[in-house]
Amino acid sequence: MKEVTKKTLKIAVFVYLLSFLVINWNDVSWIFNYREISGILGDFFNPYPSIDAKTIQVAYFNSNQTASAIAGVKTNYTSKQNTIEIPKILISAPIIFSVNPEKGSLEKDLNLGVVYYPGSVLPGQVGQIVILGHSAPPGWPKTRYEWVFSDIDKLTTGDIILINLNNKQYTYVVKQKSIIKKGADIPSSGFNANDNILTLISCWPPGKDYQRITVQAELQKS
Repeated sequence: MKEVTKKTLKIAVFVYLLSFLVINWNDVSWIFNYREISGILGDFFNPYPSIDAKTIQVAYFNSNQTASAIAGVKTNYTSKQNTIEIPKILISAPIIFSVNPEKGSLEKDLNLGVVYYPGSVLPGQVGQIVILGHSAPPGWPKTRYEWVFSDIDKLTTGDIILINLNNKQYTYVVKQKSIIKKGADIPSSGFNANDNILTLISCWPPGKDYQRITVQAELQKS
């Protein structure tokens, strides 16, 4: 009797696992691709081998933290502190203000959220803000913040990005998106040098270190 029960239990477990795999195949199929696994692990153990002070080429309009303020900036009150929100792709993540642009320091900070790149101005100031975030392939577990910018390629002109800082919520409107080579200049054409520009950067394609994707947005004014 016990042998029959054990056999029945094994069959039930097998059927359950098989059904789970069939139903969720699109999300879990990458687990069975050893080549993809080895590539993903290699990229994630060293996810930003080229993002350091020498390979981020930022044409800052003004990198001085005492940059002049922009008049008429529209803000809303918020109780959220140091967070970025991207409603279209359901992102809400902590903003980590890095003080060291070296690769090792950035990697540690990227595990805690998205990184506010050193030298960026503050929201509402004339100049450019650069924010870095990890990306990961479809189905990757949402551990730490390795996945946070995986879907920024879905952002299009007119989409909203929110920055919450010091009880103020700043609204940015997406203007353009680009795929660039590692170490290439971040596009700056089409923007007024007297505006506040937000640039999001991640590896492209998600989870790989072949290129960079940039999404640039302009601060909304009243």
